[in-house]
Amino acid sequence: MLMSNRDRIARLHYMPYSFRVLQAGDHVLCAVTGQRIALENLRYWSIARQEAYASADASVQAELKARGAR
Repeated sequence: MLMSNRDRIARLHYMPYSFRVLQAGDHVLCAVTGQRIALENLRYWSIARQEAYASADASVQAELKARGAR
């Protein structure tokens, strides 16, 4: 039986300007909002924290939180 990648969370390795798929899937979850992000719509992530973000605003929120935790 073939497994579909639909409705499966992908596991990614985030790099500058791109990401590598470690485990197949069709989406990831935003680390801040929990929102589902289709891989073709993924634009924001943190290389240092290896997290995906649904928007630029979510990315800024994560950065401010990380700086406050130091």
